Amino acid sequence: MQTRRIYLIGPRASGKTTVGKALADTLGWRFTDTDEMVVRGAGCAVGDIVERGGWKAFRDMESAALRAVSGEHEVVIATGGGMVLREENRDLMRATGLVVLLTASAEALAARLQADPQHAQRPSLTGKSIEEEVADVLRERAPYYAAAAHLIEDAARPVDEIVASVMRELENGENP
Repeated sequence: MQTRRIYLIGPRASGKTTVGKALADTLGWRFTDTDEMVVRGAGCAVGDIVERGGWKAFRDMESAALRAVSGEHEVVIATGGGMVLREENRDLMRATGLVVLLTASAEALAARLQADPQHAQRPSLTGKSIEEEVADVLRERAPYYAAAAHLIEDAARPVDEIVASVMRELENGENP
């Protein structure tokens, strides 16, 4: 098993943090979340960052967090849903670790977002309803997720099954 970093990508509410923590526990690795790194570094919530500096400022901070964590070893990294929008981020993740895409239907993601009390703290990406926004964002980002991923997992599956699948992929050792 040569991979020293696992990047979890996918839309908001796809389970990146939940799967990431379980995977890190299984491997005995550290877990980190790039959104949390950005919030800690900025000293304020994502919504405040976007309100003050716009999405570009947030994406710049997100890319900086990715660069910082990409040099660490034995770490599972949950990335923000938009991390894949920049080609440099997709390239960096693919070159330095195993990239796992967690997918789910727009309906499932919208239901998870509506049930999450943290949702109110995240700014809308489009100003539309949750259902419309999720469907639009998935459509827009699908090619970027596909371009970045080494492995695609259905986020509707139980966490332990996803972890087992990723572990099998690591055993094959064909990824960075």
